[in-house]
Amino acid sequence: MNAIMRRALTGAMALSLAAPLAACGSEQQDAGAGKDSIGLLLPESKAARYEKFDRRIISSRIASLCLECKLDYHNAEQQVDVQKRQFDALVDKGVKVIILDPVDAAAVKGWVDSAAKKGVKVIAYDRLAEGDVAAYVSYDNEKIGRLQGQGILAALGSQAAISDVVMMNGSPTDPNAPSYKKGAHAVLDGKVHKIVYEKSIPDWSAKAAKKEMTDVINAEGPEGFDAVYSANDGMAGGIAAALKSAGLKNVPLGGQDAELPALQRLVAGTQSFTIYKEVRPEAETAAEIAFRLLRGKSIKSLTSTTADNGSKSGIPAKLFKAQIVTRKNMKDTVVRDGTVRTDLLCAGALAAECKSLGLE
Repeated sequence: MNAIMRRALTGAMALSLAAPLAACGSEQQDAGAGKDSIGLLLPESKAARYEKFDRRIISSRIASLCLECKLDYHNAEQQVDVQKRQFDALVDKGVKVIILDPVDAAAVKGWVDSAAKKGVKVIAYDRLAEGDVAAYVSYDNEKIGRLQGQGILAALGSQAAISDVVMMNGSPTDPNAPSYKKGAHAVLDGKVHKIVYEKSIPDWSAKAAKKEMTDVINAEGPEGFDAVYSANDGMAGGIAAALKSAGLKNVPLGGQDAELPALQRLVAGTQSFTIYKEVRPEAETAAEIAFRLLRGKSIKSLTSTTADNGSKSGIPAKLFKAQIVTRKNMKDTVVRDGTVRTDLLCAGALAAECKSLGLE
């Protein structure tokens, strides 16, 4: 065997021996892979805002704050077990800060507590997760419910006191839903004649909301209610479809999130209002809190209040304000802020209505 062949054989043997050693060390390498990473776990993609706004804004803000930082993003698609695997994977990688918008706020308590014991800081985002969270960034959800109630009253006008209302509340697993419901009831109770039907809709499903609304119409009759409260715009879309199928027009209907289809329904007159929660300040604040926690810096200047999640009190929090959007103020809210493009809003058959509203 000549020298060249011996060197080649020796090199091949060295590589073959090194391969299993590298494999054995892969777990240790993964454990340190997250030291400059920030995890972002969002609950679903049915609501347009998560992929279109939250993810992009958080990613952009983190990139502007920290060139070496990476965003480790995953979406659970409304599956608790999927989100748990995603969460556990981030912790196993060594990620020390996770922005978490939980599918089920109660279900995550054990994960969050276990991660906190390992030094992982969890920021509850948009929904207040249970467990030992380090911070909370969202909106004042009870006030949002109050705004929704006020929107229903305004749409009913002088007929409010003799009107019956149907309430389609948010998902039972979303901790924000009871707050919306509580706020709405605080405004509606005693101001309308009666809440004739009320149901919490699992997973904020537009399909389920449509079926429930169809059942209400069949049970109560087309004149058995005067307005419909919908906890968000996605469900309002299903409800609007049910009302249209039954031939019902001019039924006050409200939602939340200022999604494009909802804004188009406002223009068309099939939805009365939505609630505009400007995503940018919420997302950018969460990103900055995450960066500061990653670097061991104070977040006091970013958290002007505190929150309690049932298992921990005094959680540093930032809660933003929202506002009602109607046909009349769309131009000075969502259009002005660039949340929606008028060429998309006013496409097709809506062009004439948009022109009358001064939106073109």
